[in-house]
Amino acid sequence: MMDKLFGGLSKLIKLDNIVIDNHMFRLHYKFTVALLIAFSLIVTSRQYIGDPIDCISRDDIPSNLLDTFCWIHSTFSIVGAWNKTVGIHVPYPGVDKTTPDEKRVYHKYYQWVCFVLFLQAIFFYIPRYIWKIAEGNRIRALIMELDCPILPDEKKIERRKLLVQYLVNNLHLHGFYAFQYFLCEVLLLVNVITQMYLMDRFLGGEFSTYGSSVLSFTEWDPAVRYDPMIRVFPRLAKCTFHRYGSSGDIQKHDAMCILPINIINEKIYVFLWFWFHVLAFITTIVLTYRCSLWLMPKTRAFVLHSRARLTAPEYLDIVLQHCKMGDWFLMDLLCKNMEPTNYRDLIADFAKKLDSLHSCKKMGNGYETV
Repeated sequence: MMDKLFGGLSKLIKLDNIVIDNHMFRLHYKFTVALLIAFSLIVTSRQYIGDPIDCISRDDIPSNLLDTFCWIHSTFSIVGAWNKTVGIHVPYPGVDKTTPDEKRVYHKYYQWVCFVLFLQAIFFYIPRYIWKIAEGNRIRALIMELDCPILPDEKKIERRKLLVQYLVNNLHLHGFYAFQYFLCEVLLLVNVITQMYLMDRFLGGEFSTYGSSVLSFTEWDPAVRYDPMIRVFPRLAKCTFHRYGSSGDIQKHDAMCILPINIINEKIYVFLWFWFHVLAFITTIVLTYRCSLWLMPKTRAFVLHSRARLTAPEYLDIVLQHCKMGDWFLMDLLCKNMEPTNYRDLIADFAKKLDSLHSCKKMGNGYETV
């Protein structure tokens, strides 16, 4: 059963043959999407959590009817009963006898958790989808099997020649290509921050401090500590059922409902609180790094030198002297995908081509400036 439930997620997190992004990008559209879909499947799987709600009442209301009614119309907790002593004043935090002036908090989110998690997964994939459309399989087309270490020498020379000619003809024309990728990275940060805000609204304003409250709870004295998770995800709540009596009067029936599903929900959202904060921090760091690449050419040179270790530094320096940010971004993606020796030879051929064109320009042979 577990294989059927999660087997399809393995295809989502497998590595791609052609890399068109970075590790941070993949944390969003691979790991986080797979995580959210897995959580959505767990919440909807009764085999692992049983019935999501079980209500009890001393009256003659069928249990199935009461369960269905309370699931559809939501349960509630009484605010004044959250901090009362369990076993003396109340049977459970948030559960107490009804009074006219009581303040209630209704719990409706659990009906929507599985749908919200799945919708979140879709939004985490959207930046990847946008970038794939903008990228248009350009890197796959340019590689031309040069990612393979075993390739006949004639094919290597021919395909390097074609690729060098493309790079020369399109020099300084990849700025918008790189800018689109940068915008998609910004969209990743906007998405995760927006989702944190919307989750806070979804959980009644409790998500923003949820993780920090759980951490502080573990440091309290066991004799006085109060579990903050049950305020957000109560395991026991109240439900009121109304019906007509035998004489036509409206009867009110008070019920207590056990919510086993909240044992899962509370763990899911504790993890998501920490993961979303980590993800937002990592994304901010990567965006700062991306800005430094745009503003400081020396940073671009350092990164490409460290990545293309087999490439002769003098050839790489010649290429970098002629490259702008968009050209560098393309060369960086080619470095990630090409076999190292093929990339070494490509840079050597490209540098020689640029050098010869630059020399011809100096001699006044009518070549365009590159």
